[in-house]
Amino acid sequence: MKIIKDPVHGYVEADELVLRLLDSGEVQRLRHITQLGFANLVYPGANHTRFEHSLGTMHLAGIMCSKLGLDAGETRVVTTAALLHDIGHGPFSHVTEPVMKEFAGRSHHQIEGIVGEGAIAGILEDEGLDPAEVSAIVSGDHRLASIIHGSLDVDRMDYLMRDAHYTGVPYGTVDAHRLIRCSVLAGSGIALHEGGINAAESLLIARTLMRPAIYFHHVSRIATSMFVHALREEVLNVPGADAQELVRMDDAACMERLKHSAHPITRDLACRVYIRDLYKRALYVGGDRVNAAALQQDLGPARERDLAIAIAETAGIPEEEVLVDIPPLPTDLSMEVQVRNSHTMVDIEEVSPLINTLNDTRRQQWRLGVYTTRGNRQAVEQAANEVLRVKRATKQDKLVVT
Repeated sequence: MKIIKDPVHGYVEADELVLRLLDSGEVQRLRHITQLGFANLVYPGANHTRFEHSLGTMHLAGIMCSKLGLDAGETRVVTTAALLHDIGHGPFSHVTEPVMKEFAGRSHHQIEGIVGEGAIAGILEDEGLDPAEVSAIVSGDHRLASIIHGSLDVDRMDYLMRDAHYTGVPYGTVDAHRLIRCSVLAGSGIALHEGGINAAESLLIARTLMRPAIYFHHVSRIATSMFVHALREEVLNVPGADAQELVRMDDAACMERLKHSAHPITRDLACRVYIRDLYKRALYVGGDRVNAAALQQDLGPARERDLAIAIAETAGIPEEEVLVDIPPLPTDLSMEVQVRNSHTMVDIEEVSPLINTLNDTRRQQWRLGVYTTRGNRQAVEQAANEVLRVKRATKQDKLVVT
């Protein structure tokens, strides 16, 4: 048994199985995958990685398994899944997820191809663990999956606390131990005892406040859009470019590959992101000014490119100088709550009127972005208003800080 010092949780214990997994190439790669993608262009301290987040998630998963009364075998498979839950991430974490889905045909939760062969498969089998069961927990297809893959899971607890710590943003206050103490195992997964409602509300408030401040900050979104376009251009236009290979790289390797690409658009965009010479916002509007629901149909990088090309043609500028960013509409916050002195389960909205307010706030935080070079902002704004049929801003809209 070894002890690892963690800045968020204090000390994390690592037994022989954990140490073997930590020494594998697949887990060590996570030291070189930033947790927050390009958020460090806004918050210089946000250089933490998926490696320490995975350790923290494993640590909290072990505490929750103990609270839920799981046996040693169940605890072992859950904590192993927690440690390995992010090994499927591409470079810069969620930044490259759209390209992974489009060209590699998987999301980062689908790790069966990674744990089912090679060093990790050998370690798991040596230790009597089934790689398929570990993968099922990570993908959400297991009765214990909601410990790390649910509404108030230990994954979210760790990343909110960790992201707040490294960015310095004071919104990520989460009473993880109170939440874990109030967790119960229900038929549908992890539910919350009524005594943990205040702690749950605190976590959901943190998620809501950190969403625009960190996860969807416009500078990070612009850098993400530029990098995704660079990566797609590499895959689509450079002979021999293999999407599977690209999404298995770490941050530095992928950035260097794109910075020295044979394709000029890829090379220019990657170099600009690298030196923080970013596009600017030509249009940045909420769902009240565009048909957000219609824009979600067939949503993905290809759809965004089609709209960007149409806007560029209307503005009379090169198509690579326009990027369209349409985030998915936020899903509602929800979970089951076990009513005190009863086995009755109710939705958290029934016992916490705050949740409906938070869901409304999350919907109002949604923004569609159209980005371009500094000199083209006015022309692109006019073209985007026409192509996207953007409603005119009211006086009240103009007063809203975006």
